[in-house]
This record gives sequence, C-alpha cells and structure tokens, in this order.
Amino acid sequence: MKLCIATHNLHKKAEIQAVLPLNYQLLDLNDLGFFDPIEETGNSLDENAILKAKLLFSQLQKPCIADDSGLEVESLNMAPGVYSARYAGEEKDDLANMNLLLSNLKHIENRSARFRTVIAYIPSFEVQFLFEGIIEGRIAHHMKGSNGFGYDPIFIPNGYDETFGELSSEIKQKISHRSLAIQKFVAFLSQK
Repeated sequence: MKLCIATHNLHKKAEIQAVLPLNYQLLDLNDLGFFDPIEETGNSLDENAILKAKLLFSQLQKPCIADDSGLEVESLNMAPGVYSARYAGEEKDDLANMNLLLSNLKHIENRSARFRTVIAYIPSFEVQFLFEGIIEGRIAHHMKGSNGFGYDPIFIPNGYDETFGELSSEIKQKISHRSLAIQKFVAFLSQK
C-alpha cells in the first residue's frame, strides 16, 4: 500500500518507513513532485501536522500523513517546542540550534527534556486522526555522537547514558518519539 507523507526530510522518511509494515511504501514530497516547502504556520505540533497533511490531501485526494516533532525543555518553558527546527533562525541549522540551546542551558541545573512527535493521518478531508509519541530524557552538556539528525547529539533518553547521536539506529528506532507515534498509527491501521 502506498502512503503519502508531507515531508522533504529523508531522515524522517527513513525513520517512519523502518517502523511501517513491509507492505507500506512511503512516498514523500520529492517522490510526488512537490518541491516547494510547506510553511509550518501552526502554533502547536498538532496544528502543523494537520496543516501539512490536509494540504497534501487537498492536492492528491489520497490518504496522507504528516508529522511535526519538537524538543521541549522543562526549564525553558518547553521551548524550543514547535519552533525546534527554527530555534536559531529560519535557516533550520541543526548545529546552530544545538549551540543556542546549550548556551541557554549553560547555568541551568534542570536539564529535563522530552521529544514529542504528533502524526496526523488524513484519510479524507473531513476526517483526521492524531497519534502522539513522547520520550523523556535530558539535555547533555556537550554534543556527543554523529548518528541521527537534529538535536540527537545532545538528547539523552531516560534509561540510557548515551545521546541519541551515540546510540545505534536500531536502539533509537525502538524507543524514539517518532517510532512510538508510528507504532500507534500502525496499530490503528491494523484495526481497520
């Protein structure tokens, strides 16, 4: 079964494809010939996921999914949150985002954080379903590891001493926020 996903991010596509059953093939915006970025104008992860999925559905008239993810740091009033990708500016530079976050936490003891993903599934324009995945953890004092993308080199999930950037992709795939949300989505599909 082909499933359309509103993203240009190949890392995100690969993470989601790895959790989906083998009979699902993800088609991203590049595969579908949509090369312009989708503006994330929502005020929450939920709003952005719905906005992107509805926009793609309106173009294709086929079931679509979209996700939005954010890193929420307790001592920063859950920032960067919905602005995670643009935390250090519109360039969406991972290194600049991590450096700014580490700088903002420099003298803060409470480094508790969580990654949160919301997946919107739009099977028809009037119907929408949301699936959420959360992983709790903390922010490291320095970047460690080169696996993954985004904030992975500074996020240490609870129960581990290594950052997502140090953990193998197999371990991250089992415990990540995106994986948890996709597992809920797959369970929903299997009931249909």
